[in-house]
Amino acid sequence: MLVKNKSAIDKMRMAGQHLAHVMDEISGFIVPGVSTFELDALVEQKVVSRGLKPVCKGYAGYRHATCISVNDVIVHGVPSQEIILKFGDFVKIDVTASYRSYCADVARYFFVGQAGDVACRMAAVVQRALDAAVTVAVPGNKISDISACIQEIVEKEGFSVIRTFSGHGIGKSLHEEPDIPNFGKPGMGMVLQEGMTLAIEPMIAEHGYEVTVMKDGWTAKTADGGLAAHVEDTIVVRHGGAEVLTRLQLN
Repeated sequence: MLVKNKSAIDKMRMAGQHLAHVMDEISGFIVPGVSTFELDALVEQKVVSRGLKPVCKGYAGYRHATCISVNDVIVHGVPSQEIILKFGDFVKIDVTASYRSYCADVARYFFVGQAGDVACRMAAVVQRALDAAVTVAVPGNKISDISACIQEIVEKEGFSVIRTFSGHGIGKSLHEEPDIPNFGKPGMGMVLQEGMTLAIEPMIAEHGYEVTVMKDGWTAKTADGGLAAHVEDTIVVRHGGAEVLTRLQLN
């Protein structure tokens, strides 16, 4: 069901608020010498301790609670004991969790120590693209208004938008209709309605948007080895402005 009722949205908000706290809590652990496997275990422990279910674990055979993508990895980076963070790494952590069967999906970026100028600029641009996309997710606009907004901001800054993957609807399932590409012309696709729940996730590349998927079947890297950035929030379409479920709300 595309439009969610109050009960469903309340559960998604609960999941989203817990995830926002988890993402805030883990930042101090993203340091040189830590493996992405250890970070995954930490996030899973925190998610479960808050009464949430890690949705990615077991999804289509995936074995981890998170996707952790470092440097040129765009999305779906598989946590590994062999991937040890080093000073200057650009890390993106994506996690989905459910509360009473309703999901929230979030991705955040982190720097290991001091990041380079390009990574810092990409992080600022991808965040600005997400923030702007959220402002156009209002009733009466079209899905592609979100897409076009992201593309315009990213390409104006000289970066590329990834075209292989997209944002999506979300609810009881991690991936629901509609797909939300990060590129396209405005005014096309499904009309947004009050109560729709969406996961908006700009994914951008330093150079070209071509993607290479590694032998593990999951890890997606930029084909040219350039850096990649990714950030994501789960939102509810509202009159007067979308509600972001995965950012901490002051009560």
